[in-house]
Amino acid sequence: MANYLYKGDLPADLDLGAIVAIDCETMGLVAGRDRLCLVQLSGGDGHAHLVQIAPDQTEAPNLCAILANPDVLKLFHFGRFDIAAMYARFQVLAAPVYCTKIAAKLVRTFTDRHGLKNLLQEMLGVDISKLQQTSDWGAPELSEAQLAYAASDVLYLHKLKAALDLMLAREGRTGHAQAAFDYLPHRALLDLAGWPDIDIFAH
Repeated sequence: MANYLYKGDLPADLDLGAIVAIDCETMGLVAGRDRLCLVQLSGGDGHAHLVQIAPDQTEAPNLCAILANPDVLKLFHFGRFDIAAMYARFQVLAAPVYCTKIAAKLVRTFTDRHGLKNLLQEMLGVDISKLQQTSDWGAPELSEAQLAYAASDVLYLHKLKAALDLMLAREGRTGHAQAAFDYLPHRALLDLAGWPDIDIFAH
């Protein structure tokens, strides 16, 4: 297991496969206002690839090629934010997508514990640290602790997806999940356009 840090973009020859776990670190929790600082990815092989984004950077061709590739499933936990954050910076919409938080909410209706740390503990027996969650991701040099934290957000998503897929199938909710995943990129665009806290389906 290794973490690879790149400045500005992924290597052009890096192949992460057909399902890529993705997460972002930003300067805050308002997409479009708080700048994107780091994008971490994993192909599910135990390795994490982290891309540090410069303050004035608006292009990352190799990363964006993955986001836009219709043959690559982008795997997120709370993808709504990450999709919006990357679109705000690069003007590229990630699709198709899968969100483990949405899947968990559809099948784990016996609990309100749908955070990544909770899911990994309860479903996979994996304990990850969240101590670096609120650290300064805009720092020019990231610490080893920050890199390890960032990597942990993508290293287990493939296994978590597999476990959630079994539950979705068991409860007959796979179709509901897929419809929600298909809508998610559009929900992210609505957030950026000014409808972050409004349920457009409400009366």
